[in-house]
Amino acid sequence: MTDFTATPTKLSVVGAGSVGSSLAYAALIRGSANTVALYDVNTAKVDAEVLDLAHGSQYTQSSQIIGGSDISCVAGSDIVVITAGARQKPGQTRLDLAGTNVDILSSLLPQLLEQAPNAIFMLVTNPCDVLTTAALQITGLPTSRVLSSGTVLDTSRLRWLVGRHIGIAPRSVHAMMVGEHGDTEFALWSSASIGQSPLKEWEDENGVKVFTRELLDELEHEVTGSAYKIIQGKGATNYAIGVAGARIVEAILGDQKAVLPVSTLLTDYHGISNIALSVPSIVGRGGVERTLLFPMDDLEEAKLHKSAEALSAVQDSLGL
Repeated sequence: MTDFTATPTKLSVVGAGSVGSSLAYAALIRGSANTVALYDVNTAKVDAEVLDLAHGSQYTQSSQIIGGSDISCVAGSDIVVITAGARQKPGQTRLDLAGTNVDILSSLLPQLLEQAPNAIFMLVTNPCDVLTTAALQITGLPTSRVLSSGTVLDTSRLRWLVGRHIGIAPRSVHAMMVGEHGDTEFALWSSASIGQSPLKEWEDENGVKVFTRELLDELEHEVTGSAYKIIQGKGATNYAIGVAGARIVEAILGDQKAVLPVSTLLTDYHGISNIALSVPSIVGRGGVERTLLFPMDDLEEAKLHKSAEALSAVQDSLGL
């Protein structure tokens, strides 16, 4: 939750679809910012969402909801979260959306930057890694001020799965998904822990190590396939990414210096440059204030480079 005794804060969410509306809803309930603005070109849709959110505002934190189809509603934002774009359909990968959503960003970002010249911009629209690189080229902003939600949600999925498997609260599981927010993402198992205990050394009541290589691969695969499973069943993932997005917003507006696996453009990170990937990063009022060089074993190092190669191929095809 953001400290409202400090300077008033404003979050703008661009796109009133299922993800944008869920993120605005989560931000209101959690008190992520003093003002939450919801913008969309679809007047009837965005007006209805704002009205619906406003009707419950007396039961949320000390925030107000504004918005509409006039882009001036985002003016003066401290952070702008972009969820607008083509929707991932059943069977589509996130990378399949790249060309269409880069075109949307090319039109949208200059208008947003004019309204909120000092804002930090966060991409939630997929493929968020490629769009982060595109957004930097379109805006010319410093790397620290353009990021995506990356694998923050995937990390939450991983911790929930691990905790459920051994009956431990997810908050006591310290493990991260990193790399592409997509099919080549992977878990940093080598540094994962449960409490202070290394995850790979965790034993059951009989003294048997729980996390075999097979189980680690199974858990990683389940995280990677989670979005496809949800999209197949209900058409979109929205609640968890809404909460995850609000969490990142709070780290920025509250200057929390939180370590989160957001996606940002890398420079000589394990030998990778000019590609946006999710790696453990310090997130505060300046945006992505520092990327952290976590140790990786040989397998993880290879997976990180595989992620970079997959994204590089897409960027090259788009001329980024």
